[in-house]
Amino acid sequence: MPANSQQQHDRRRRRTYRLLAAAAGLATLGALAAAVPGTASASDRYPGGGHFPSRYQDVQLLSFNDLHGNLEPPSGSSGRVTELQADGTTKTIDAGGVEYLATHLREARKGNPYSITAAGGDMVGASPLISGLFHDEPTIETLNKLDLDVTSVGNHEFDEGAQELARLQNGGCHPTAGCSTDEEFKGADFPYLAANVLNEKTARPILKPYWVWKKRDVKVGFIGITLEGTPDIVSADGVKGLTFKDEVETINKYAKVLQRQGVKSIVALIHEGGFPASSSYNYNCDSPGAGAGISGPIVDIAKNISPSVDALVTGHTHTAYACTVPDPSGKPRMVTSAASFGRLYTDTTLTYDRWTGDIVRTAVQSANHVVTRTVPKATDMTELISKWNTLAAPIGNRPIGYISADIPNTGTESPMGDLIADAQFAYGKSLDPETDLALMNPGGVRAGLTYAAKGSEGDGVVTYAEGFTVQPFANTVNLQNFTGAQLIQVLKEQVSGPNAAAPKILQPSSGLTYTLDLTKTGADRVVADSVKLNGTAIDPSATYRVATNSFLAGGGDGFPTLALGTDDLVGTDDLTALEQYLTANSSATNPLAPPATGRITVVQ
Repeated sequence: MPANSQQQHDRRRRRTYRLLAAAAGLATLGALAAAVPGTASASDRYPGGGHFPSRYQDVQLLSFNDLHGNLEPPSGSSGRVTELQADGTTKTIDAGGVEYLATHLREARKGNPYSITAAGGDMVGASPLISGLFHDEPTIETLNKLDLDVTSVGNHEFDEGAQELARLQNGGCHPTAGCSTDEEFKGADFPYLAANVLNEKTARPILKPYWVWKKRDVKVGFIGITLEGTPDIVSADGVKGLTFKDEVETINKYAKVLQRQGVKSIVALIHEGGFPASSSYNYNCDSPGAGAGISGPIVDIAKNISPSVDALVTGHTHTAYACTVPDPSGKPRMVTSAASFGRLYTDTTLTYDRWTGDIVRTAVQSANHVVTRTVPKATDMTELISKWNTLAAPIGNRPIGYISADIPNTGTESPMGDLIADAQFAYGKSLDPETDLALMNPGGVRAGLTYAAKGSEGDGVVTYAEGFTVQPFANTVNLQNFTGAQLIQVLKEQVSGPNAAAPKILQPSSGLTYTLDLTKTGADRVVADSVKLNGTAIDPSATYRVATNSFLAGGGDGFPTLALGTDDLVGTDDLTALEQYLTANSSATNPLAPPATGRITVVQ
């Protein structure tokens, strides 16, 4: 064939191939178009079998946060949620317990082949005895059985430091306590994400910063972080050698990394939260009108995170909401939180667009659901709880005191907080008779005490396990000297500085009184000339001996003045102080009554 004829033939052949390829592409697009939004016809199949997928795929995202090792149903107010009724009234519902959480999650997954389960941090730490006694290995084992896919770290994941967190991820026996059972602890089947927690020396994340969930052609990326202020609310030993970076900058950084990898559907797991206008879990916080929506740190974070992130699963504040907050481009984006202790879970529908690889944000729907106790228990969880309870029983069932009624952990000044402060004051007096008062941080009070019997203990009996649930941190009771001026400054720090937006009201021991005027702003909310000890005004130049726990004594929870105390004396752990107080002040025939509040006069 002449050269010119050969070239013409080759051009015609290449043109034919291009036309065939284009026709094949149009046929494929036609099949996709015919499948939107429903299911493809029986004739449209993958070459390897199965139906050709439609353009849109609903991906179910189940999420929860702040479990804190609550494997058994939480007691008292910690085990209830408030539900808004159609007529505007509310009712409370008993909720929580992993035997029920497992049943609810497994039922929710039915009919949803594209289902992911994620968490927003604080899965462990501040845990009841059944988990805390064994360094939270039971909780990790539980989460594995719950088929958790991924979680962010929270501040409580650092209670025992980065090395212990790495052990929870990777397995192995505890370095000092050894193995909890005959079998070596295997660690988490799911990744902990810590994108904004860096090793000071290497400047690299201590754990994976992100993770990608994949099923067939669907990909969803997850970025996990904790609040930048973690060092302010965790003991210094727990965050030693670590740097905590800005939440927004970190998420935006790794969102770009995921996009470069071709992952366009992105969810951020953020252990920081907000405060809804209503305490009802089913309140419509997107409803029009005054008081709608959420406030708090998560709002500014959400407003500044890149629009490439499609949804935010949050936590830390132990509140419930499923709200939209506008992203930097002004488009609404879903932000959720499922309260705490496994009482709720969130079910979010993410509509995945196969053509773009992204989530159709306008189609995202989300709602919180109660982990009711009216469903059958998951038998594998019942067996797990029984196993660990058997190991914990010799320690946990020991009586340490008696109460005549519930001692709740609710309110600006809670009866439980007052009781702990009184216990630490009494213990301080036993160490040093010059001790004047005690202060307890509200975040260190994890639960109240309930009168009703749990198991076979008997009504009004307080067991060591219940005391451990109230105070699980093993802080020491420390004595320090402060001037009166410093003491007043400490009280002002409850409502100013880092605590201005979300006040942390210290629980005072008996004898310390003052007025908190909420009609004012900042530090002025503490009325300085109202601060009295046993009816006498605090003298700014006098010296006062104050008992606190070791966390507060280091300036934790946004109280820098408490780190300036002098003449330190370190005592026993705080739970022992509580046990000694209950033993000395209660008996089966003369149980302890809940302390009366009113040490703080609140003006609203």
